[in-house]
Amino acid sequence: MRKASSIWVIVAVVLAAAMAWAQDEPKKEIKHVPIKQTSAASGEQMYKSYCAACHGTDGRGNGPAAEALKVPPTNLTKIAARNGGKYPSLRVSAIIRGEETLPAHGSKDMPIWGNLFWSMSGGHEAEVQQRVTNLNKYIESLQAN
Repeated sequence: MRKASSIWVIVAVVLAAAMAWAQDEPKKEIKHVPIKQTSAASGEQMYKSYCAACHGTDGRGNGPAAEALKVPPTNLTKIAARNGGKYPSLRVSAIIRGEETLPAHGSKDMPIWGNLFWSMSGGHEAEVQQRVTNLNKYIESLQAN
C-alpha cells in the first residue's frame, strides 16, 4: 500500500513539474525600431504608425506589444468616460508631448512623442503642434459612446 501512495506522489510531482514547464513561455520583448515619417496632417496615420502597437488599432490597449509592457497600455476609448464624459484635450496634448507624468511614461515604456515629433520636424514647432493636434483629434474620435 505504501508503494502505491509513493507512486502517486511521484506522478503528482512529475505532472506538476510538466504543467509548470509547459506554461513557461519565452518572455515577450518589444522590438525597438526607428520612427518612420508620417504625414503631420493625418492623425489616423500617426496613430496606426506610433500608437497601435501598444494601444491596439481600436484604442482599447490590446496591441501586439501590450503583453510585453510592465504597465498595461491605457484603453484610449475611455478617456472621456474617466473624465466625467468630457474629453480632456489639453491634458491629452500634454501627455503626447511628454509634459505630464503618467505611470506608463515614468518608466519610459511609452515614448515621449513630443520629442520625437520635434526631431522629425527638424525643430519646426508649427509642425510639432500640427502632429500633436491631429493625433489628439484622432484619439478623441476613438471615444466610446
